[in-house]
Amino acid sequence: MRQAGGAATASDDGTLSPMPRMPLLFGLPALCFVLITWQVVAGGPLVSLDERISAVLVHPDRFSELLADLGSVQVAVPVLAVTLMYIAWRGRATGLDRWWQPPAAAAVLMALVPAVIVPLKELIARPGPPVMGPGTGFYPSGHTATAAIAYGAATLLLLPLLRTAGARGALLSVCAAVNACVAFGLVRRGYHWPLDVVASWCLCAVLLCSLRLFVSRSTRRSCARTPSLRTGPS
Repeated sequence: MRQAGGAATASDDGTLSPMPRMPLLFGLPALCFVLITWQVVAGGPLVSLDERISAVLVHPDRFSELLADLGSVQVAVPVLAVTLMYIAWRGRATGLDRWWQPPAAAAVLMALVPAVIVPLKELIARPGPPVMGPGTGFYPSGHTATAAIAYGAATLLLLPLLRTAGARGALLSVCAAVNACVAFGLVRRGYHWPLDVVASWCLCAVLLCSLRLFVSRSTRRSCARTPSLRTGPS
């Protein structure tokens, strides 16, 4: 069902339909990322608060390390790869027009993560929490970005295949929980400051919204090209 704004949301049958307030979904996280980055570069009040919160939360242990590892390339990327192979197989098996576009777009987005994150790390050169010792390049968090894009993109592509709102809600909850666990593990272990994680979330929200919009348009084009099997009057 088309709504004002021309963006995309999930309809009752799980297909992607226009999502409202797309400029807000792009603009708000982008603005938050810019503001956080400015605070980090300028050493503003948010940085002092960030360091105090980190001092309270940091307590390195094996459990927090395992949670942080959920955002590693070795764990998150294979999950996305398996999902993309399933999406591609299902789309081709069902005769979907341009079945390869959504998984290809998600794969490209995943490949863009280091291309975006690494230059920012080098440019901003933020030192890490004390437990990490000397060194820079902790802002924004690469593990957070890897987890957000890998699990987020997999979720976006799987949502249209789920027929009930309960199933879609469960999938979204699992995605959110996994990303929250990664964030907690990174901060608790002392791998990153909390703002490193929040900034990555903001940046990835923009990237995932772009993927959602692309997939929505691709799905609508495919549906428009699919001929109806009915020949009689409706």
